[in-house]
Amino acid sequence: MIDSHSHIYCEEFDADRDLAIERARAAGITDIVMPNESLESVPRLVDACRRYPGYVHLTLGLHPEEVRADFRSQLDAMRHLFDTISLPVVAIGEIGVDLYWDKTYRDEQLEALDTQLHWCRERDLPFIIHCREALDEILWVLDNFDDTLPRGVFHSFTGSVDDVERIRCRGDFYFGVNGIVTFKKSDVKQLLPVVGIDRLLLETDSPYLAPVPHRGKRNESAFVTHVAAFVAAELNLPLDQVDARTTANARKLFSAIRL
Repeated sequence: MIDSHSHIYCEEFDADRDLAIERARAAGITDIVMPNESLESVPRLVDACRRYPGYVHLTLGLHPEEVRADFRSQLDAMRHLFDTISLPVVAIGEIGVDLYWDKTYRDEQLEALDTQLHWCRERDLPFIIHCREALDEILWVLDNFDDTLPRGVFHSFTGSVDDVERIRCRGDFYFGVNGIVTFKKSDVKQLLPVVGIDRLLLETDSPYLAPVPHRGKRNESAFVTHVAAFVAAELNLPLDQVDARTTANARKLFSAIRL
């Protein structure tokens, strides 16, 4: 089983990161993909990758909430990292548009997304999209690409059935499902049969969004097993089949992860 989105490098794990990794291994998690957030988070991310080689996997990207007036210089510095970090990069992410809290840098977020999607194409890497109250904007950026549109995943997807179709008509994308699907009032479970097991990725987004029965606590990669069990029950599939299919999906998308 693969946790396709976890921030286990962040400070919330400073006191027990080794133990969290041990719990993930014991739970059957074979790989953890760790999306970057900013230039400041890169050293932590690199340190985690070197501390747990071959188990946690690095991405590079500027999170939309980190996009400010100086975003171009931030992107220039981040692009330079591709040539200076002696570690495999498995994706560009997490990138996207977030207009939930603040629309001040909307145009800058769109330009940053476009720039980083071009990195995907140049380096043959998938993207990890963060989308919050901004699907129209993200699809507009995607529509500016030709038939070489990069592959990728819409992480922590909480859109509608219509949103699934709007995304699908533009490309063969994946959808990340995390602890939100287990919440009592969540509508995400209704999307599972629409998306289908062939396009699902399991994730935690730890330390956030812990699934039931751990809701309200710090999330961690070991808890992705609860997401898998919930998905299996909703789709009426054996757990081992959900494990195998979502793991295969993640390995296909993040092809730089070694078998």
